[in-house]
Amino acid sequence: MDRIEEKRDHGGGIDGAALRYGGARSDWLDLSTGINPVPYPLPSFSTDAWTALPDRAAFAGLTNAARGFWNVPENVEILAAPGASAIIARLPALAPVGKVEVPAPTYNEHLAAFRAQGWTEGPGGAQVVVHPNNPDGRLWTDDELIGDRPLTVIDESFCDVSPERSLVHLAKRPNTVVLKSFGKFWGLAGLRLGFAIGRPEVIVRLADLTGPWAVSGPALVCGATALGDHDWAKATRKRLARDSDRLDGIVAQTGATLVGGTTLFRLYDVGNAAAFQDRLARAYIWSRVFPYSARWVRLGLPGSEADWARLEAALA
Repeated sequence: MDRIEEKRDHGGGIDGAALRYGGARSDWLDLSTGINPVPYPLPSFSTDAWTALPDRAAFAGLTNAARGFWNVPENVEILAAPGASAIIARLPALAPVGKVEVPAPTYNEHLAAFRAQGWTEGPGGAQVVVHPNNPDGRLWTDDELIGDRPLTVIDESFCDVSPERSLVHLAKRPNTVVLKSFGKFWGLAGLRLGFAIGRPEVIVRLADLTGPWAVSGPALVCGATALGDHDWAKATRKRLARDSDRLDGIVAQTGATLVGGTTLFRLYDVGNAAAFQDRLARAYIWSRVFPYSARWVRLGLPGSEADWARLEAALA
């Protein structure tokens, strides 16, 4: 497992950072992910949510809330799963093995999943886009996503910060899957909840691959409650916009320049990424660097005034 995780670099990894720089895990401020640091407040759970197998009504409650929140088109189905990554691993099985286009740089799990099932990278086959892209925040348009593909995947894990740019309407196209992540915008990555949206024939096949009761009872309750709370979502988008501007201002004082990102994470050109990461790590603040760039650092948002003060002190 360690070999695989090293190969597919990700944010997080506080345990490894602590081994290198010292400190207990609780001493560290993790800014290496794009997870909302002010999560949705957990609802109360009945005993049945923990002890009973989820029934159809519980799944229907979640998917109905998701349909309303994301304005999912009619005649398009929704599949809930234990995290978007669980769906990503199964997507290559939806089409015959061939070539896949995954424009780089982007989230590396997509290409890794296709390669694991025998696909090769190249033009003219399946396509995968992350919208907005991780780490640079690139947004795609309808015209850039060519139809008549054996499979098209649109990963909208970070799109809840800009719902007006969603491409969920493209889920009506044949052989198309739109992915949604619950952990990012709602800040509850540990809940492990994600969604696939597509035509019925696609979602039925994915459902067969994921098996029954793929989502826990507490995740069904929490997901349905959060997706129904549109006021919280609106307020959170405003806060994230303010906080991302605040982060830009702090980092700009170091001479870094903004490359892109979303309001959940920002990508900066810092000149020397390794030195910048080391500088923060000595203050027990973890950031994200990339194997394909010696200049880029990605930072998530601090979640409290104490965390903001720590970051400003480390960069002063």
